[in-house]
Amino acid sequence: MAKGGFQRNENRPLECDLVVIDEASMIDTVLMYHLLKAVPSHAVLVLVGDVNQLPSVGPGNVLNDIISSGIAPVVTLNEIFRQARKSRIVVNAHLINQGIVPETGGSQVDGDFFFIEQNDPERAVEVITELVTHRIPDRFGLDPFDDIQVLTPMHKGSAGAVNLNARLQKALNPAENGIVRGETTLAPSDKVMQVRNNYDKEVFNGDIGRISVIDHDARQVTVMFDGRGVVYDFSELDELVLAYAISVHKSQGSEYPAVVMPVLTQHYIMLWRNLIYTAVTRGRRLVVMVGTKRALAIGVNNNRTSLRYTRLKQRLSASAATK
Repeated sequence: MAKGGFQRNENRPLECDLVVIDEASMIDTVLMYHLLKAVPSHAVLVLVGDVNQLPSVGPGNVLNDIISSGIAPVVTLNEIFRQARKSRIVVNAHLINQGIVPETGGSQVDGDFFFIEQNDPERAVEVITELVTHRIPDRFGLDPFDDIQVLTPMHKGSAGAVNLNARLQKALNPAENGIVRGETTLAPSDKVMQVRNNYDKEVFNGDIGRISVIDHDARQVTVMFDGRGVVYDFSELDELVLAYAISVHKSQGSEYPAVVMPVLTQHYIMLWRNLIYTAVTRGRRLVVMVGTKRALAIGVNNNRTSLRYTRLKQRLSASAATK
């Protein structure tokens, strides 16, 4: 099996006339470079993505630079159609994208977007735990493992991913026969995430699965990913983390039936508009935020993103001007 590397390039291009790339905002400079080498010169390339989400983890600002350069036709979907107007998730996502704090008051029996006011971070964690374990499953019939995903701006802090995972694991899966790795215990039925690409096992960064078996004698752990069992030696367990709660960055490219998110001032340095927008747009059926309106307003009004010096826009524009 090939390990890393790209099997297609200018010498062995893709056999196609049309290439459509979804989630194009997540593509960094290096990946786009190798992708374009593999696209045949006669083919049409269509990039589909949302530049208002968080930028790629890797270097570059590729999709935004391509759009800003003016070298390619661009179609922007910015109209909310009548059917979508029934969803507060859709409406509020558009408001957030425009820098408008969404309506957080009131309650809709059949609504899909809720904000629970809670100033105390520790109490917010308790509310999130109750939402995931009882309130959302009881009211909406959603499974706390498979259907509900907690997203948080940061890893550290009382409402960060590390502490939320510990609290949710204790509430949802207080199982024995686990294996301790550092400060984390992994047990059968735990929800876990792969945190790096593993081409041999065919599991990739961001894949979420459930632990099915821990064999202490063989020193192996089996994780089910979409119905497929993947075996890890104990020495490979640094590739897995608990995934009851994950960072918003890790959620890019994914969507979930329900999203629960803390929005607190303790996350001040990570409260950005594109982060709030990305989190809200991960939820298909339900989004619940727990925190303060002040923190939400800080995030929605903070449109300052890290400036990335790429010069791709200028190079593309200059190239087009010479043709």
